Amino acid sequence: MTITYRIAGPEDAEQLHELFTRIFCDTFAHLYRPEDLDAFLSGFSIDGWQAQLSDPAFAFRLAQSDETAVGYAKVGPLNLPVEAPDRAVMLYQLYVDGAYHGAGVGKALMDWVVEEARRRDAPALYLTVFTDNHRARRFYDRYGFELAGRYEFMVGNQADEDVILKKVL
Repeated sequence: MTITYRIAGPEDAEQLHELFTRIFCDTFAHLYRPEDLDAFLSGFSIDGWQAQLSDPAFAFRLAQSDETAVGYAKVGPLNLPVEAPDRAVMLYQLYVDGAYHGAGVGKALMDWVVEEARRRDAPALYLTVFTDNHRARRFYDRYGFELAGRYEFMVGNQADEDVILKKVL
């Protein structure tokens, strides 16, 4: 299995949208009422993905196997309720198809995220993660992220308790 990596552009909006929706639902759908999940997912559209993929404030790295998207990472401006240094950036999403867990895709994407944050001269990198997503929390711990606060992540009308993690660069 050969995995290739590249910067994603607006032409990748449909496959990123599909990958995001599938992985989010595979991982979290069982936690929500259908109407809350539908409300959350309706906030994502092909046009929305294309807009962000065209915006230089955001950067996307796409992992592919035989030209099929199997993971991605999205970095952009900090959008969290924290006291943060100027130019801090945020990892919005790092998603890997379950069939590729353990294949090094997450590590390759995270290495790129840290490199991209440094390229942007960011003094810190932030992210949020669901408190009960223990696999992800262990992953981020290995990269030296530390607790920076709590965050209510809204899925429809349901508020999930996330933690805000910070890595000083």
